[in-house]
Amino acid sequence: MTTVFYGALITPVSLREYRALPHALLAVSHDTGDIAWIEDEVHPSGLQDVLARHGLGADDVDLIELKLGEFLLPGFIDTHIHAPQVPNIGSGQQYELLDWLAHVTFPMESRFADADFARRTYTSVIKRTIDYGSTTCCYYGTLHLEGTKALADVIHAYGQRAFVGKCNMDRNSPEYYVEPSADASVAATRALIAYIRALPPPAGRAEPLVRPILTPRFAISCTHELLGKLGALAAEDAALHIQTHISENAGEIAFTRELFPPDSLPAPPAGGQVRAAGTYAGVYDAFGLLRENTVLAHAVHLEEDEVALIKARGAGVSHCPTSNFNLRSGCAPVGMLLDRGIKVGLGTDVSGGFSPSILAAVQHASMCSKVIAMQAGHPAPAGTLFADQQLPIATLLYLATLGGAEVCDMRARVGSLAPGKAFDALVVSVRSDADNPATWGVDMDLELGVRDGGKSEEVELENFLERFLFCGDDRNIRRVYVQGSFIGGKEFKG
Repeated sequence: MTTVFYGALITPVSLREYRALPHALLAVSHDTGDIAWIEDEVHPSGLQDVLARHGLGADDVDLIELKLGEFLLPGFIDTHIHAPQVPNIGSGQQYELLDWLAHVTFPMESRFADADFARRTYTSVIKRTIDYGSTTCCYYGTLHLEGTKALADVIHAYGQRAFVGKCNMDRNSPEYYVEPSADASVAATRALIAYIRALPPPAGRAEPLVRPILTPRFAISCTHELLGKLGALAAEDAALHIQTHISENAGEIAFTRELFPPDSLPAPPAGGQVRAAGTYAGVYDAFGLLRENTVLAHAVHLEEDEVALIKARGAGVSHCPTSNFNLRSGCAPVGMLLDRGIKVGLGTDVSGGFSPSILAAVQHASMCSKVIAMQAGHPAPAGTLFADQQLPIATLLYLATLGGAEVCDMRARVGSLAPGKAFDALVVSVRSDADNPATWGVDMDLELGVRDGGKSEEVELENFLERFLFCGDDRNIRRVYVQGSFIGGKEFKG
């Protein structure tokens, strides 16, 4: 039976545009979980005729009709989250990055050596991220092979789309939480890659949802030998994604430069000479770890040469504003990066970030852009669209969805609602029965007689989106779908 949604639909088109369709009809293929077709505007009186035109009768369709104040939205894409840090949410507010790692993060992550502890913890963690609307996540595990296998197993069982990586870290970590050698780190990484790739796709589907990702924690935690071996592993496998941190904190950047002087680095394999010698990005490039499927978290303090290098390599940036504010790292110049053509998505960066919700990242990304605009103290430079300016709603939506898909090198499959793409989507409600006191229910506008009848339905739908992005939380997410399967949200009973 074909599942068909009838009602409002919002989907990004570009950094400056999205489509708001009040009366759309969207069909999901039962066989593939992909979007079969979309009709932009269907009057209620013509609904059955449109279905018949697509060869569907009443007995062939599971019709889901959305109410006023409900709409379909592409699933959120969290491009940077540390799954084992979720138990620490809200802890260590007094620290900056390196002290926070030492006093809060590493002690918690070390507990995941116990695979049973890992499995029980991750079962709660993944349920939370799904119910907050993240249909795709780039997860960091810990350095433990078995614990990270447990993470992949739990994600696979829930049916979320994800990249899962085991942290590589063979130095500058406490004795109780460090790998014994570069060889041991790479051997465990290879074992995890093989394990994840052996996980079967969901029943009746051809496409795997859980994929491995190479995860050098950050340059500080890796010896030259380890980065070299990881670069060789990446060179063997162009389909293997890569994730790491970059230029988050001033102390981290200074330590990286100290550990990796330019004369200690090999020539980068992807383009001759180190184009950003002496920089953080130059270190990764020298070891062949900067490419089109590399996800770089933070990028708060990039130098001009680094921006040019990241653009040249086609790597993407995970903007983590909640964490950047919380750990006092700074405001990443996202507008400038967008103007330079660099791919940008959003990350929660739990537990540097204190919420597993991409909605919180959207709100803080907006605040970050306003801070930058206020600090600039002048009109935006000529020829720029985003630098030194407040990010508009269309851009924030894009970063949370299609921008994240681009960063993950998955634009062709997810990030927007379009025929042929996977149905990774949310059913959102800004009605009173969502029971979120922060969102004014649109049905109350009707009840109180304050609904503006002069607004077009498209403008009203745009207002619903803004209410959700700035006031919504998990209570406003009724249903979460991945590859056509209903896996979470407020109405999920599984």
